[in-house]
Amino acid sequence: MGRYTLLLAFALTMPGWSQSSAGHEVGSGAATIGKSTAGGAYDVAKGTAGAAGNLVTGHPISAATSLGKGAGKGGAHVAVGTGKGVGKIGKGAGIGLKKLTHL
Repeated sequence: MGRYTLLLAFALTMPGWSQSSAGHEVGSGAATIGKSTAGGAYDVAKGTAGAAGNLVTGHPISAATSLGKGAGKGGAHVAVGTGKGVGKIGKGAGIGLKKLTHL
């Protein structure tokens, strides 16, 4: 009997896994924004470290290139990730409002 109960519970919850909820979309959007911000900070730090190393070894042009490349990549990661995250949050808000209006 326990086996059949487990099978029935699994069969009833399976359709819910494929649907996205408002909370899931909002959480996923927030995670995307956080990951992109961390990736952008990593790129900026990597470019700054490369620039410092190039300045110490006497290569000012390479230092400027490293710094600019790090800032550019970091800004791009933050901008793209924030755009995707805000889109997911908007989708989640729309799902939530849709559920409220159908009550």
